[in-house]
Amino acid sequence: VRSGEEELFKARARDTGSVKLIDIISARLNAKTDSYLATLPSLQLKDVGIDDKLVRDNERMLTGGFYAEVDLSYDAVIAQEKNGRPFTVSALRPIQLSKRDVLDALCAGRKKFSSADWKSFLLRSVGLEPTAMTERNRDAMLLRMIPFVENNYNLVELGPRGTGKSHLYQQISPYAHLVSGGKASVARMFVNNASGQRGLVCLYDVVCFDEVSGVSFDQKDGVNIMKGYMESGEFSRGKESIRAYGSIVMVGNFDVDVQHQQRIGHLFGPMPPEMRNDTALMDRIHCYLPGWDVPKIAEPIKTNHFGLVSDFVSECWTRLRSQSRAATLQGRVTFGGSLSGRDQNAVVKTVSGLLKLMHPSPDEPVSDDDLEWAVRLALECRRRVKEQQKRIGSAEFRNTQFSYTLGQDGVEKFVVTPELQSEDHVGRDPLPPGQVWTISPGTQDEGSGLYRIEVTEGPGSSVKILNRPAPPAFSESVKYAEANLNSRSSELVGDRNPREHEFSVQLRAYDAAKAGQSLGVAALLAMCSTLINRSLRGGLIVVGGLNLGGSLELIHNAIDVVELAVEKGAS
Repeated sequence: VRSGEEELFKARARDTGSVKLIDIISARLNAKTDSYLATLPSLQLKDVGIDDKLVRDNERMLTGGFYAEVDLSYDAVIAQEKNGRPFTVSALRPIQLSKRDVLDALCAGRKKFSSADWKSFLLRSVGLEPTAMTERNRDAMLLRMIPFVENNYNLVELGPRGTGKSHLYQQISPYAHLVSGGKASVARMFVNNASGQRGLVCLYDVVCFDEVSGVSFDQKDGVNIMKGYMESGEFSRGKESIRAYGSIVMVGNFDVDVQHQQRIGHLFGPMPPEMRNDTALMDRIHCYLPGWDVPKIAEPIKTNHFGLVSDFVSECWTRLRSQSRAATLQGRVTFGGSLSGRDQNAVVKTVSGLLKLMHPSPDEPVSDDDLEWAVRLALECRRRVKEQQKRIGSAEFRNTQFSYTLGQDGVEKFVVTPELQSEDHVGRDPLPPGQVWTISPGTQDEGSGLYRIEVTEGPGSSVKILNRPAPPAFSESVKYAEANLNSRSSELVGDRNPREHEFSVQLRAYDAAKAGQSLGVAALLAMCSTLINRSLRGGLIVVGGLNLGGSLELIHNAIDVVELAVEKGAS
């Protein structure tokens, strides 16, 4: 029905007895008459009679409505009655999903997919082609979906223009609301104190602030109210405390690339002035989605494959909000001591959201691979928040070495944010067991240089150097390290017998120096580390040669070595 043709359709219904139209139909219960009344907005009709069975068969009429082909009839006799309602819905054919019991169908379908295929299917369901994206691209797109399935989830995405940051919140689900840049009213967001009307966070699953750099509240305490809501999911109206479940999403643009943004400030730079340096607000953000990992939306990114219908997807997502997957972590994942209570809460919510997307049935077992993927992604997104707090200068946020252990006898693994790392930067995070940073003091022919020694172990009784050809000086260092490990094994690795293990050693050079001179101490520590399956301390660079008797060689150019270590980020 086009605007201005409302009366024409009503007249046709009167003249012919009925008329067909396509409209959003919703219904409500009239307690006075113990009957349902339908609303057809395109005809501006609010009191249309409808049979109880039609409402029971199409429950979504009572939760916002859906598009349908409607048979609208007109009864002239009823029109003559006092307070008569001549218009009646005699039949309808749903065009959109009209029932709410959708999760069973989704869970049954998921069982027929592998995890990789299901991830691709989800992306195609929102119009994206996974084969045109990298693994990082696909993970970022899945992170965008978490606010739809997780209650009170707070997410920030800042990145380049043209990556479709607001698309998901505007086009896919009717349970999301987009707030464009400008004044944000406290009454509209939370509650109108005068009328008691509930705000957007009560009415929608997701409230997204688009172009967040231009958003400001109409009241001075607007940001404080939002901080309170982001923390507890509650806000006050007088003496009354109101609970809401809407997730908060803030998206915006970088005017420069991410590397330059980090040089001139921190990654929350595009936020509005009242939020930009507020570490308390940042601490309530569960996930900083790396918008620079999302490709620009172009034709190759758009899919031409089949996926789930958007109203089915959105209905499934809103049903999943009442569930939690936090119990999946219990007994399987242990977080490191660097995570505060808020950090753990943020990580658990992100993991729960990712697992609900990947495994919609709570009874479906989650593999270790899927669980570890979700945990690593969640830790990275939360650590990105903490790194920006540390850059602002808050000492309480300086410990950002996030780690986890999978299983009771697992190895502690550390998670980094890729944008803060370069291949030759040591950083503060521990390397995996068997790996160590080292500096060779060099020779007369070449200067000092940074190396990384990587050692793995397995059954056998030898030491193999994987570099071909193996630098002679490094081969000698490894031979001395092996001899010292065998002769002093009880002091270094306890009851483990190194002669019953085969070590594979690889040397990676990061500077012009390639000889690997005087690296015996580092090679010995790398072998010990892989044998006892424990990481060396983060930020550590090991320096020094070793002889067969276990004595350390003198370092003649110690100043050059220390200067290089500082330059490479050793702490």
